[in-house]
Amino acid sequence: MSTPTPSTTVLVVDDQELVRTGFRLILERAGLDVVGEAEDGRAAVTAVAELRPDVVLMDIRMPRLDGVAATREILAGPPPHPRIVVLTTFDLDEYVWSAVRAGAAGFLLKDVAPDDLVHAVRVVARGESMLAPALITRMLTQFARRPPAGQRPTELSALSERETEVVRLVARGLSNAEVGARLFLSEATVETYVSRVLTKLDLRDRVQIAVVAYESGLVQAGEPG
Repeated sequence: MSTPTPSTTVLVVDDQELVRTGFRLILERAGLDVVGEAEDGRAAVTAVAELRPDVVLMDIRMPRLDGVAATREILAGPPPHPRIVVLTTFDLDEYVWSAVRAGAAGFLLKDVAPDDLVHAVRVVARGESMLAPALITRMLTQFARRPPAGQRPTELSALSERETEVVRLVARGLSNAEVGARLFLSEATVETYVSRVLTKLDLRDRVQIAVVAYESGLVQAGEPG
């Protein structure tokens, strides 16, 4: 007999009980295991330490401790660390940018469709990131501190030419399969390149690769994908 695959465990963090209840129902109906709820960031930090969820759905604006500070505190704590997806009402909320820089695996709008919410939780639970390409561009374009045009991105000087190409496409929101198709590489080879980039640049995930690409000036708004 095969061993049943453990269900992904989720902690829902929001200061509105109605929102927490709605998300819980959606996730549980999809077979995900909601192990707890928290009404603010301080309660979220405590709940993560006690429950060790795989994924945290984290509201940004909350009393006592907001989602950005809570994300930073959780990821600075002892491992294993959960994957954190921040939730916001505003798709260009600068708090979201701060949360991504703090290490969040992605962000969603609170009016996300139920199927997209479930998909996002499953994607980040696999170790990937959940940022739609259009939102990556809009968010990073607004908040990234890019150097003047033509300035060499010294942050990326340790990368090979091929690794730099991979970074550029990842920052545009392409999946490993899409990067492979663009560069005529297998998906496994792209995954290897991404792993090397994360190691060389001491980054946590693909979201942070996108942040570095925009902040260094490697990728600029308005460039073709």
